[in-house]
Amino acid sequence: MRRSGTFARQVLQVRAGLRRPNQRGTSPLVVSDSHPVYPLPEALPASSDVPTLAELRSIAEATPIAEPAPADSSLLPGAHTLRRRISFALVNACTLSSIFLGLSAIFLAMRDDVRVAAICLIACVIFDGLDGALARKLGVSSPFGAQMDSLADMCSFGLAAPIVVYASLAGSVSTPAAGVACALVAGCAAIRLARFNVSPKDGRFFCGVPTTMAAAVLAIAVLIGLPIPGEFQVAGVALLAIAMVSSFPYAKLARLIKLPPWLVVLPVLGLVVNARLTFTLIVVAYLLSGPLLWLRQRRAPQRAA
Repeated sequence: MRRSGTFARQVLQVRAGLRRPNQRGTSPLVVSDSHPVYPLPEALPASSDVPTLAELRSIAEATPIAEPAPADSSLLPGAHTLRRRISFALVNACTLSSIFLGLSAIFLAMRDDVRVAAICLIACVIFDGLDGALARKLGVSSPFGAQMDSLADMCSFGLAAPIVVYASLAGSVSTPAAGVACALVAGCAAIRLARFNVSPKDGRFFCGVPTTMAAAVLAIAVLIGLPIPGEFQVAGVALLAIAMVSSFPYAKLARLIKLPPWLVVLPVLGLVVNARLTFTLIVVAYLLSGPLLWLRQRRAPQRAA
């Protein structure tokens, strides 16, 4: 009992700063992170003997414990001023508009109004680009907005677009073939969006055809009514779906705008002369640009070596 009392006195002296833990005749005191040490007040209870267990317990209970600061669960990072709140609401209103337009396209396709449904899909594409541009312009970009954008893309481009295409193909091709091609679009869009959320971003190229561009191609094709046999249309839909999950690099719109002027004038003139043929050639050229850029990037290190 005397030895245990002496050891308890040494522990109290080390905690109160009266004795150093490495003094001769004492063993060093090891404090673990999982066993916090409660700081003792400057004046210990006046007693000729070691404090009792009840006294130690009262000292520990009287010492306040610092609580960890709660994590910030706000959807809008930064200052919550009125201007930023309004900007944040405006950006998310554009995202919600894309979802509502996608649902409208589904309802219209169920009523066989495929052309009007295609117009709703094109409006979805416009709102999808608008919410991102406004978020960057107004400085209210947030992880919440990024997740909302992905969910809206899945609703509008991963579900509404293949349903509209399926309604447009009804009667011209077999139902199983159209169903498989459109289901492939939905599945590849989900894979594409999930991969985009977790993959590092490249400022120059997309990895695979983006869902927004694929939906725009499908919507315009339905709207203008390409004079192509149904079997080739199904094959084109399936090919576009596979291109979304491919690893081929596709140039972003900002890089396409920087092309030489004559490359921009030719498609404009072609659209005036024959819109359907020009649109088909532009889509085919863009799809082929991915494999060509991929081959060029693979040959570049070999030439450097």
